Amino acid sequence: MKHELVDILACPVCQGGLELKVEAEGGGEVITGTLHCPKCDISYTIADGIPNLMPPDRD
Repeated sequence: MKHELVDILACPVCQGGLELKVEAEGGGEVITGTLHCPKCDISYTIADGIPNLMPPDRD
């Protein structure tokens, strides 16, 4: 995932901005890490350079 993508991504639950935490980078891209929504306090994983923005199940 490219760093610039954070600027256009939004939380799928509240549409708020996301904060990027990088765990590993390669070739100028984020390989693993998280995208965190401070408004909802929900974190979304980034694995193999792909952000998983599926909202959590709310029961």
